Amino acid sequence: MEIYGEYDVVVAGGGTSGVAAAIASARAGAKTILIERLGTLGGQLNVSGPPGFAYAYMFNPRKEQIIGGIMEETHNRLLKQGLAVPHTTPDFRIGYSFSLVDPDYWGLMIFEMMEENGVELQLHSLAVDVIKEGDAVKGVVVENPSGRQAVLGKVVIDCTGEGHVSAMAGAPYEQPPKEDLEPHTISFTVDGVDWDKVLDYVRENAEYEFNPLTHPYLDWTPKQVAERIKKVKDITEISNFMGYFSLMKKALDAGEWHPYSGVGFFIMPRDNGKFQAHFQHSSQVGSADPTDVRDLTYCEIECRKQVTMALKFIKKYMPGFEKSYLSRMCSELRIRESRRIVGDYILTKKDVAEARKFKDVIGKSSFSSGAKHIATTDTLDLGGIVYPKDGGSYDIPYRCLVPKVIDNLLVGGKAISTDRDSYARFLQITMVTGQAAGAAAAVCTRKGITPRQLEDYVSELQAILEKQGVILYGTH
Repeated sequence: MEIYGEYDVVVAGGGTSGVAAAIASARAGAKTILIERLGTLGGQLNVSGPPGFAYAYMFNPRKEQIIGGIMEETHNRLLKQGLAVPHTTPDFRIGYSFSLVDPDYWGLMIFEMMEENGVELQLHSLAVDVIKEGDAVKGVVVENPSGRQAVLGKVVIDCTGEGHVSAMAGAPYEQPPKEDLEPHTISFTVDGVDWDKVLDYVRENAEYEFNPLTHPYLDWTPKQVAERIKKVKDITEISNFMGYFSLMKKALDAGEWHPYSGVGFFIMPRDNGKFQAHFQHSSQVGSADPTDVRDLTYCEIECRKQVTMALKFIKKYMPGFEKSYLSRMCSELRIRESRRIVGDYILTKKDVAEARKFKDVIGKSSFSSGAKHIATTDTLDLGGIVYPKDGGSYDIPYRCLVPKVIDNLLVGGKAISTDRDSYARFLQITMVTGQAAGAAAAVCTRKGITPRQLEDYVSELQAILEKQGVILYGTH
């Protein structure tokens, strides 16, 4: 088998966690290669998304910024070009901040950043196996148009999302039975929206037609939120519009809406100060295992049937969308739930609820624990949901990135070690953990130690992360 090359750090997967890992690794002085199965980079940000939570939750409910680093840097870079929305923390949406970016310009920018930081890319390459000596990973095997090749590295970072590399290496993992998994979806975007008409409808029907999305830290009743929404003057104050309950029921009764998801959209910033409506919940398929190609194929087919129905519903039923048209169809499934690799520490629901801080902190999150999507019109099961206490945030410990049993391997992104309730699939967490994994791998290669041994030298990692702008301390 041909050896493609030898590197300090090999990052498998070029989604949101992988690009952050590669940049952080290269900036910390490691010779880095990023392997991606597609011809583009960005994953859930610009391939299967953006998700509505793209560049959200960078602030906790106290309006303290808790996420910086590469996420803040890229947001600021696009903001200066008029391709992002300023950090938005409206009074009635406390704890639900938005810092939205144009996903397609983000995709162009991320290629520029790879070149600027000296990251080598290997695109159109799928990791199909690992190279091991005992329990130590020494590289990955890829397949691409050139055939089968070996990419060797001192440290490998699994940023595949579904933990494929870790599973191939023999790392322990957890995944619920497929009938219990959250449903997967295909997102799409429409243009041609009359935003004045949209806002008129929202304001007139705020109390009964829309999910108020209140937060425990905000001592407002749903009625108070509705009264505040009636005073909204700009769509960026709301950012996501979930509900349209009576319209959905009317369409369901007429057979013009499918019974697998709710109705709603997120705004998406575009060039020249324009906005489009991005629908990520309008197709959902449950009971599908994303590690089974048959299930994945079925989801891709079924979601597109649901999207076709949704597009007709949007034009017929939603005020302001009468002249809308499809402008962007995401090219593949957005996978909501898959493997969680078992690491040296498992982040728990209790950690989230207590806003726990850790000595080996590598990043923060204020996202809740316990909510799960279900494939019905009641799109979110909020039973047992908890939020970080006192409107604060919780630390993500470095040990969550270190798989048990296996050496020379780190995990970044949604497959890091958590319990099911605290699954780290949301975009902002994937970029935080990806950046930390990349910096950690670089430290390991420089010191000649394994990622597990780095647990005893974590202060060196933290110093690098702070230098890269990551927020580790000083917030609730």
